Amino acid sequence: MILFLLLVLGIVLYAYFTRNHSYWAKRNVKHDRPIPIFGNHLRNILGLKSLTEIATELYNKYPDEKVVGYYRGNTPELIIRDPDIVRYVLNVDFPYFYPRGLGRNNDAEPLLKNLFHADGDSWRLLRKRLTPAFTTAKLKRMFPLVVMCAKKMQTAAEGIADRGAPCDVREMMARFTTEFIAACGFGIQTDTINDENSRFREMGKLIFSRSWVSLVVVALWDIFPELRSVLKVGDSGVEEAITTIYQNIRSQRNGKPSSRNDFVDLLLELEQKGKIQGESIEKMNSDGPPVMVEMDMDTKCIVAQMFVFFAAGFETSSSATSFTLHELAFNQDVQLKIQKEIDQVLAKYNNELCYDAVAEMSLLSMAFKESLRIFPSLGNLHRVCARSYTIPGLDITIDPGVKIIIPVEGIQNDPKYYDEPKRFNPERFAGMEPSQYKYTFMAFGEGPRACIGARLGEMQSLAGLAAVLQKFTVEPAPNTRRVLQVKHTHNIVQGVEGGLPLILKRRENIA
Repeated sequence: MILFLLLVLGIVLYAYFTRNHSYWAKRNVKHDRPIPIFGNHLRNILGLKSLTEIATELYNKYPDEKVVGYYRGNTPELIIRDPDIVRYVLNVDFPYFYPRGLGRNNDAEPLLKNLFHADGDSWRLLRKRLTPAFTTAKLKRMFPLVVMCAKKMQTAAEGIADRGAPCDVREMMARFTTEFIAACGFGIQTDTINDENSRFREMGKLIFSRSWVSLVVVALWDIFPELRSVLKVGDSGVEEAITTIYQNIRSQRNGKPSSRNDFVDLLLELEQKGKIQGESIEKMNSDGPPVMVEMDMDTKCIVAQMFVFFAAGFETSSSATSFTLHELAFNQDVQLKIQKEIDQVLAKYNNELCYDAVAEMSLLSMAFKESLRIFPSLGNLHRVCARSYTIPGLDITIDPGVKIIIPVEGIQNDPKYYDEPKRFNPERFAGMEPSQYKYTFMAFGEGPRACIGARLGEMQSLAGLAAVLQKFTVEPAPNTRRVLQVKHTHNIVQGVEGGLPLILKRRENIA
């Protein structure tokens, strides 16, 4: 009898843990064979492969397919290989794919009420209100602070160069970016570039550190989505720290916007307005028009926006700039051309960095793009199907709740779109209009959910790179890996094991 009950229990459990594993077979979508409980997701759960690595691997494994199936536990996901279908998902048919699906329980984790993680009406209302923070006029007004941070980095780099020891440029650029965000975003003067124990740098490390407990909890979320409402990852005091920073700034400014025109000023304006109102993306009236919706811009919501401004800003920019320097160290001829361009442009501006000067550094901009093409900070883009959808040209219908993975790194390194994709060749972008590489270059995303701070991130990244290359040449250190070893446990922003050690050498005969 006991054996019979165990057999029945085993059959029931097997049926439960494989209940969706015929989803892609029924739709004639190629996929690797899933295993009970884990689907195709076991290597990610064990920390052996990041989701970017897995998606890129499957992208290359099925070169003749436009879409490839995947199972995260029992949840069916679809990897989109074809740029035309990517265009439909990210832009043309956006109302079917507006959720990112990266959020969890916002009541348990209020920091996830931010623009990046928010979905549906919350996202739409936030996006509408936060867009004015990133106009060209505001970026220009911020630039003197960028220059101030860049000069501090140059001074710190002089000491590093004089010592002759390897410099982790990943850490150096993280400190520069953190200092810039503190100044331009929060109106706080720090000394993150020189102080390795800066509270802002420590907070950045906390945000992207992954304890074994958090890895286990995320694995449980992936395999058992039902647990997302009851499990949470501790934020190691990040929420409390950012809340304190905001309350202190708010008190200093008497709860009103100042003349700094920084990110906190915009948030204070929103707080004064109280509620954000707009048209719903989720609900329609019976006669057709969208329902009008609203949300409170309370302290928790404001702190969540400060969190993502800081976290997304420093991590992605420092990753992109340090990898650019890494590639230039191994491509000295390209580095020399860029340095000549920097010298020529700055000579027109009294050898001082400024907004217009950086805007003229076209080869530097192309090198930055090329580094993001080879190693994008976000290796995948994520969406969730919000309502039943038939993929154009494939006659494949997917249901609400199916997750979408767009393998950015896979597409951007496909020889179908870029000749010799692993070769660092910035001039491949020369003369190309953005429309020519749209949906095959997606380092900042595409469509309505493209990165809202893309221009700000590019501006301060190019300024940081120009500041380094104006005064220094970068070369490989004895312990520099030519091919990076990525952190397998980082599933959103890509990380690198062991940093990016390079040698900084002072340039001679420069102004």
